[in-house]
Amino acid sequence: MMPQQIPTVPAADVPQDAVVLDVREDEEWTAGHVAGATHIPMGQVPSRLDEIPEGDPLYVMCRGGGRSARVAVWLNQNGYDAVNVGGGMGAWDAAGRDMVSENGRPPYVV
Repeated sequence: MMPQQIPTVPAADVPQDAVVLDVREDEEWTAGHVAGATHIPMGQVPSRLDEIPEGDPLYVMCRGGGRSARVAVWLNQNGYDAVNVGGGMGAWDAAGRDMVSENGRPPYVV
């Protein structure tokens, strides 16, 4: 059986107005995230489907791209149009994309 292809977009190419779902843990989110993103930790996604934002496509992000790839596959299997953000927040930061934090400190990637 062929592994499922995961639609992936490099962090540098995510559109400014993208709808982003961040599936990292709370402490990662607090340190730094994409402004306007929705935060639902990976393990909570199935139980919080009503909180998943409407996006066509929905850009799914974690720190490096592994967790978000698994969530994107699951969302696509459940009727969503989900795209994995390749390289995750690490690549987002490296590309110089804007971030915000929740702790009053300059945003950074944990």
